Amino acid sequence: MDRDHLWWKTGRVVVLGGFLAFAIFPLYWIVITSLKGQKEIFSLPISYWPEQVTFLNYIEIFRISHFQVYIWNSFLVSLVASSIVVVIAMLGGYVLARFSFRGKRQVMFGFLITQMIPMFIGMAPLYVMMSKMHILNSLASLMLIYTVMLIPFCTIIMSGFFQRIPTALEEAAMMDGCSRISALFRVIVPIMLPGIAATFIFAFVQCWNELIMAVLFIDEESVKTIPVAMNAFIKKYDIEWGAMSAATVLSVIPTMLLFAFCQKYLVEGLTQGAVKG
Repeated sequence: MDRDHLWWKTGRVVVLGGFLAFAIFPLYWIVITSLKGQKEIFSLPISYWPEQVTFLNYIEIFRISHFQVYIWNSFLVSLVASSIVVVIAMLGGYVLARFSFRGKRQVMFGFLITQMIPMFIGMAPLYVMMSKMHILNSLASLMLIYTVMLIPFCTIIMSGFFQRIPTALEEAAMMDGCSRISALFRVIVPIMLPGIAATFIFAFVQCWNELIMAVLFIDEESVKTIPVAMNAFIKKYDIEWGAMSAATVLSVIPTMLLFAFCQKYLVEGLTQGAVKG
C-alpha cells in the first residue's frame, strides 16, 4: 500500500512537472529570444541559452518607437474600461441575482448569445458608428467598445458571485434603516471584494491583450496600444523577432504584477463565484 502510494505520488509529481514545463517553455523562449542578437536568433543549431546576452532589442524598441507611450495608452484604456465594466456589471449582476422579473431568462440568454457572435461580424458597422461619432484614432473609441464588449459576460460573472451571498445580510441591514443601495455598498460590496477583483482582472487582461478592434480603430502613432505596436513588427517580408520578443516581455510584466498583487483576491473570487446548480 505504501509502495503504491509512493508510485502514485511520484507519477503525479512527474506529470504535473511536465505540464508546468510545457506551460512555461513558451515564456522562457520569448525571454531568451529577446536577449539574443539578430544573427543568433536565426543561427543553427538552435541554442537554448544566449551565447552572449544583449539588451539591444529592448533599447531598440524604445529608440525606434514610443514604446513608453504605448504602455501608457494600454494601461489607461484597460484601467478606465475595466473600472466602468466592473461598476455596471456589479449593478446588473445584483439585479439578475436578487430580483425576479419578466424576461429575466431572455436577458441572461441574450448575454450568453453575445459571447458566441464572432467579433469580425460587427467590424464594419462599428467603424461607421465610430466615424460618425468622430472618435476614430482616439483612446475613447477603444474604451467605449471594450466596455460594451465585456459588460454582458462580466454581468453574468457578478451575478454568480451575488448568488453565493445570503440575502439575509442585506435584509438585516435594511431592517436597521439602510436603503437597498446603501445595504449593497455598505454590506454586500465589502464581502464581494474578491469577486470584484476577479472580474476586474479578467476585464483588464482582455482589454490589455485585445488586438483586432485596436488595429481597426487606431492608426495614429500617439494613440497606439501595445498590441497594435507589436503588430507593426510584422513586416511584409520579415518579422523582427528580437524586438517583438522584447516588446512581449515588457507587455507581460504589468499583467504579471497585477496577478501577483491580487492573487489572494483572485483565488477567493474564483472560488466564491462558483454558481450553484
